[in-house]
Amino acid sequence: MNRVQKIVIATRNKGKIKEMQAMLDDLGVEIISSEEISGLPEIQETGETFLENAIKKAVETAKYSGLMAIADDSGLEVDALGGRPGVYSSRYAGEQASDRDNYLKLLKEMENIPEQERTARFRAVIVAAKPDGTFIYAEGSCPGRIALEPQGTEGFGYDPVFYLPEREKTMAEISKEDKNRISHRGKAMIKLKEKLKEFM
Repeated sequence: MNRVQKIVIATRNKGKIKEMQAMLDDLGVEIISSEEISGLPEIQETGETFLENAIKKAVETAKYSGLMAIADDSGLEVDALGGRPGVYSSRYAGEQASDRDNYLKLLKEMENIPEQERTARFRAVIVAAKPDGTFIYAEGSCPGRIALEPQGTEGFGYDPVFYLPEREKTMAEISKEDKNRISHRGKAMIKLKEKLKEFM
């Protein structure tokens, strides 16, 4: 590449932009956020799967901006609840629900489910799309169990109730560095980067 390629991260989450910039740093690209694209409309997550939502966000952002775009969609899947909350993870207890509202609703629904049946996983899909609508994607997951009660103050979302048996801690009790190594999003980004070199 003769000039530095720009890639739009299809999110307004500043933490996620920083995280992805760090992960993509060695590709020699310039990362900008969707907030820097003037007039970009809010993209509604109407898909029934993480992949559908991530494709929609990446493709629509790429077409509108004329630049390559990267988007992710992720959430928690609980086996005893048939895979819920899934794509509704961030709004499980309602559109304006807090992280605490969401995981308390989950714990309430899991009250009578024994420990060995509380298996779950965090899942993430990350999509890179070009303005012509072509795209690539990668998935990552992190297995665990739903704890009986919240523990820890690190992280966000369902981390306080997501128990990691091999560490005997919840996701909210481990360091950010450790979380990034084992997280669903971290695993998906490593896989996507391998494909990105050819795709660009």
